[in-house]
Parts: sequence; structure tokens; C-alpha cells
Amino acid sequence: MGNSTAYPVLRTTDAALAYAQAKRLCGLLETCDDEVEFFAELLTVADVRQMAVVLPEAKFEYAEARIGPAGEDLWFGLDVASVDDAALEPHLPLDVMVEAPRGSVEERFVAALGQGVAGIDWHGEWPDDPEAGHYGSVTYDGVQVVFHSDRAQWGPRAEHHTVFVHVTKFGDLARAQKLAAHIGSEVLGDSQLGW
Repeated sequence: MGNSTAYPVLRTTDAALAYAQAKRLCGLLETCDDEVEFFAELLTVADVRQMAVVLPEAKFEYAEARIGPAGEDLWFGLDVASVDDAALEPHLPLDVMVEAPRGSVEERFVAALGQGVAGIDWHGEWPDDPEAGHYGSVTYDGVQVVFHSDRAQWGPRAEHHTVFVHVTKFGDLARAQKLAAHIGSEVLGDSQLGW
């Protein structure tokens, strides 16, 4: 199967603008999955509290693997809604990865962002355009907005947010350029390994 090819098409320090432009691109998908994927790295207690309100059914995990005194893997098992701040603090950073119905929490998720890397993925299929040699791929196509990073594969933190369009595993620069132009932008640098 392999991974999609992801092209960065927007970078901005305005999270609301990044989200709005990603949604505009989603409007160009011929089909869009009913479920949307969310990921957030939560660096502070306040971040965890805000995200727990937006994603109450989500399971929170340690952001990095932790090993106990006997060499065993440790798993985060606290109920973030009921534990006090002092008990939660030593467990940071946490992360959360969850799917939710499209249109149900995206805007609240963006409003609850902290300073950690976060993202929203919309999987779908771009329409076929045989005259231009573009064909949709239900396996690879979609739109992604990554907050506080410029990597499609959850790279290091940055001060800006990046919108990606995902296309076939073989890439399709011409399609990515056409999609970027739709939001008044262009492809910003090299393609990346996508989902």
C-alpha cells in the first residue's frame, strides 16, 4: 500500500486561517470520509482540561514511552476529568488520538489548541480529471492541517501551522499546485511522506 504524498500548500501563524483554508480544500474532495482524525500533544494541565471537554470519550496517553522500575512499560491510566491538577502535572506531556464524526468537533478542537503539535486529517478522494492526467485515490487523498508544525508526519514543534494536500503515493505535483491555487497559494517546498 505505502503512504500518500503530502504537499504543503499553506503556512501561517493564524490557526483559524489554517483551519478555514483546509476546510475550503475539503470542499473540493469528491468524497470525504464520515470520520475525521484528531491528534494533539498536550503540554500543560490547562491543555489537557480543554481537550478533555472537546473530546470527552478520548483516551489520553503518555506522549513518550515510560518505563517502570522493573523495566515494565507504564501506561497512563488516570481519569483526567476527576484527577486534580497536582496529580496530573507529573504525567505531562500527554497526547490524544481519536476519530470523531465529520463536522462534530473540528471548530471546538481548533479553539482548544494549546502549544503542542496537533492536527486534523480529512480522508477522501479528489475528483478524476482525465484531461489533466489526475485520478483520485480513495486510499491516499485528503487534506490535513497540522498546528505548530510543518511536518505531515508529526515532526518537531514550530511557531506556524501548515496545511497539506495528500495525493497518490507516487505524487502529483500538478494537482497539488492546482489545489494550492484554489486557496490563493502555491506548493511550499518539497513533498513529504504522508499518511
